[in-house]
Amino acid sequence: MFAGISNAGMNPAPMSNRPELYEEVKLHRTGKEREKYDNMADLFAVINTLQCLEKAYIKDAVTPKEYTAACSKLLVQYKAAFKQVQSDEIPTVETFTKKMKLDCPAALERIKEDRPITIKDDKGNTSKCIAEIVSLFITIMDKLRLEIKAMDQLHPDMKDLMESMNALSILPADFEGKVKAGQWLSTLSEMQVSDELDDSQVRQMLFDLESAYNDFNRMLHNA
Repeated sequence: MFAGISNAGMNPAPMSNRPELYEEVKLHRTGKEREKYDNMADLFAVINTLQCLEKAYIKDAVTPKEYTAACSKLLVQYKAAFKQVQSDEIPTVETFTKKMKLDCPAALERIKEDRPITIKDDKGNTSKCIAEIVSLFITIMDKLRLEIKAMDQLHPDMKDLMESMNALSILPADFEGKVKAGQWLSTLSEMQVSDELDDSQVRQMLFDLESAYNDFNRMLHNA
């Protein structure tokens, strides 16, 4: 009685005949949505790295000097990353970690205190200076990479960078990175507000600041 039913009607079409099954599934449909997910991924990575760093320090897998430098940098990166994600939907970092099912109690504690566990100063002055210096280095270098080279757009940040480095007592007076930064502050101070650095100056300034930033990180490790 089933002789009239064909086998073709019984079996699903092979995948080779359904190319839609091979299409990539995208989380985003617009550039704005893509940026949103990229920003969330950046924040997730920073918090997760901070959690791993805290656990590594507890296990003595990193030295206090290495920990202090890395933690200070991560806290600055966290603040920048969270600003890109914060919204009515994600008002706090706790909301974000719950949404992402991210188990990171040590990282959240560090974010709450806003300083490495090795910094015992209740006022957080040392930690604050380190965080400001890292943030300013990154800000200025990012501006130069974006071809922002006007005197009035660079001078305020360079001035703040020098003031922060001068306020950091653990930084030697003859620290080469501070010398280089001071030279560029002098160059900018001699310019008119409407003047801009030329391409050669931008390239040199970026090189000098990257070198100074790397020297600063090494100094923190060896302090």
